[in-house]
Formats: sequence, C-alpha cells, structure tokens
Amino acid sequence: MDVTTPRKLTGRAGITTHFARLPFDEVTTHLGIPTTTVPRTLADLAATATKRELDRALEQAEILRLTDPLSLGDLLRRDARRRGAVLIRHALHDLDGQATKEELEKRFSELLRRTGLPRPRTNALVDTEDTDYEVDCLWQTSKVIVELDGRETHLTPHAFERDRERDRRLAAAGYTVVRITWRQLRDEPGHVERDLLTLLLSRR
Repeated sequence: MDVTTPRKLTGRAGITTHFARLPFDEVTTHLGIPTTTVPRTLADLAATATKRELDRALEQAEILRLTDPLSLGDLLRRDARRRGAVLIRHALHDLDGQATKEELEKRFSELLRRTGLPRPRTNALVDTEDTDYEVDCLWQTSKVIVELDGRETHLTPHAFERDRERDRRLAAAGYTVVRITWRQLRDEPGHVERDLLTLLLSRR
C-alpha cells in the first residue's frame, strides 16, 4: 500500500510512504478515508509504471467511469516536469486521438481506396432470424461485416450489452463481425488491411 503524506515518515511493513504537499483539489475522501483523486493517483502511478500498466489503469478508470473535475491533462500542465510526464503525454495522445463517426467512416474509406480492397455496401441491412440490423460495412459474398466503433456511442453499459447481443446474433446467422477503432486506423492501417484481406479471401 502506498501512502502520501505532507511530512516525511518512516515506512511500516507493507506500507510505502511518499512525501508530497497535495493541493486541495488532488485529494478526496472514499468511505471516510482521505485519498488522492483518480487523476492524481494515475499521475503518481505514471512515475513508476510501465506504459502497459498505465494504459490498463486508465482503461479500468474509464470502465468504472471514475471522473474528477481536475483532469490528468490539468495535472500535467500544473507540473510539466513531473516524473512520468512522458508516459502521461503518450496516454493523453491515445485518448484524445478519437474521432467522430463521420471521421471514422472517411478514414476507413480512404484505407479501402488506397489499398485496393473491394468496396463494401455501407449502412446495409442484414436480415437475421429475429430482426434486421443496419451495419456499417458489408461484404455479402464473404459474409464479413465491419463496424466502425467510436467511443462516444459504444462505451456505455447499455451499448456494451447491445453490441455483444448484436454480434452474437449476426454470428449465428453466419456473419463474421470485425470492430475497427480510430486508433487502429490511425496507428495500424497495415495490420487492418492485412487482416481484413485475409478474412475476405478465407470466407470467400
């Protein structure tokens, strides 16, 4: 357990102490216990964690919807030379690099045109036993569907359940559903192209 105090203390077994004078907006109370806020905790973690560990912590905070008036970016601007600043900047870049649905569709269309992949039907209706689903991209011959996932419409608990029910029913109807994000299109277009081509050829 890590404990931050405004005065230097000798650590005890199982407790690691850290000396810091915390601003009032970097402290909160949980179950009656004074704690650092989520952004401050993440910033402290960045000082000793790997990028993977920080990414997982950010992901968990997002899943649990732990928000705070003071953002991680605010903390970085408050102390740009803090330990872990580089990791924080990379994490913020990944988080801020999201796009609207229209931008996702445009980027994916550019990838298809640039790589020569076959053009799908867009906003197509797929008939299953229970209902019809409108999908973003459909290659009917290969029975491959691509859904372009934006964070703003797919991160709520309701959307999480809805997407998985939809994918299950489409799979039962014989379709392969691939979900592609903005980050994948931005950072891994070659992998997206290769995997999509492999799927289209194998299903064909």
